[in-house]
Amino acid sequence: MRAKKSASFDGAVAFAQDLIRIPSLPGEERELTRRVIGEMDALGYDEAHTDELGNAIGIVRGGDGATAMLSAHLDMVAEGDHGEWEYPPFGGVIAEGCLHGRGAMDIKGPLALQVHVAAALRGRTPGDIIVAHPVYEERGGWGMDHLTRVDGGLRPDVVIIGESTHGDIAIGHRGRCEVEIVGYGLAGHASAPDRARNALDLAPAILAGVKDLSAAQETDDVLGRASVVATGVDAVPASLNVIPDRVTVTLDWRILPVDTEENLLARVRDAVAPYLERLEADGWPGARESVEVRVATERQRAYTGVEEERSILSPGFLMEPDHPVVLAAARAVGKPGGDGSGGAATVRPWTFATDGGWTCGVRGIPTIGFAPGEERFAHTNTERLDLDEARWGYERYLELVPAVQSAADRRD
Repeated sequence: MRAKKSASFDGAVAFAQDLIRIPSLPGEERELTRRVIGEMDALGYDEAHTDELGNAIGIVRGGDGATAMLSAHLDMVAEGDHGEWEYPPFGGVIAEGCLHGRGAMDIKGPLALQVHVAAALRGRTPGDIIVAHPVYEERGGWGMDHLTRVDGGLRPDVVIIGESTHGDIAIGHRGRCEVEIVGYGLAGHASAPDRARNALDLAPAILAGVKDLSAAQETDDVLGRASVVATGVDAVPASLNVIPDRVTVTLDWRILPVDTEENLLARVRDAVAPYLERLEADGWPGARESVEVRVATERQRAYTGVEEERSILSPGFLMEPDHPVVLAAARAVGKPGGDGSGGAATVRPWTFATDGGWTCGVRGIPTIGFAPGEERFAHTNTERLDLDEARWGYERYLELVPAVQSAADRRD
């Protein structure tokens, strides 16, 4: 396809401003996706389309070498109270040397850079570049899971995730699992508690077990310690003059790559069991049988109309620091602000989960992360992307992509 515009850093920034002005909560990415596909078309991508889930996919053809996939998700978290923002969350304002707004660094700014970088690299890479921006990353990564499924999915040789790294090379992160511990009782009128069995009476035993579980978390030498914490207690029915027959304690569990759904649930059951036994001894018959442990699920609906019941579980992953792709990436990027000649970039994990858990943790595709932006601004009302850092990041991407493609080829 003949390009209608030239790839450039300034063009990427203007594109990022447009993207910030388009709200795109999970399941509501349609308008944003159209804008992304339109930019790919205008830049002369060889292919640009969406799949059945609404993921945006563009391809810039290269040589016969390894294929690199650049990825930054389409969805965003909610912006909250607009009055709490210094700059309008959907304004795409440039001020004080930064691009401001929801998605400026998580992740529409880096997304825009990737789209322009791929076009700028036409004819300069040993293999194809796939630019794949998925839906639903913020709710477990349905889009990336769908994109890379074994039957008919994308199978690049190396992946670069555009989550912000402040110029470092990210090689992994803990995963996240949302676990529900559900206690069942017998509902009744609050005026006659003897006729009911209050499900809330199970909550102290459950929370005591969670506290023990939290203290017993394992540690990885690179990723650090797993963590689990109760983040919600909900009772049903919610009427305050009714004794509830169900209480749900929700856990946010930051898991290690070795963790599986089965072993996580077993550990929760083991942790709460002694406290439920004590509750039985104190007069609650069958307390242990009254508690269910499960991974939280939700019915997710893509903007294309496709629906799927999904577990709220984002896998973790970890690349070896001396993996050829990691070493090549660190050399190509170099120190923040430099031209790559002043030594290798810092290699470290992210503190949060990304779609890399699907590409590497589940599919086994070598995956690293690189993008400008500071993690501390993510999901806040001060979200911003420093434009000097972004310009440097754009320039380093031009070296990074062919470097990791060559490294993937050598490893094969």
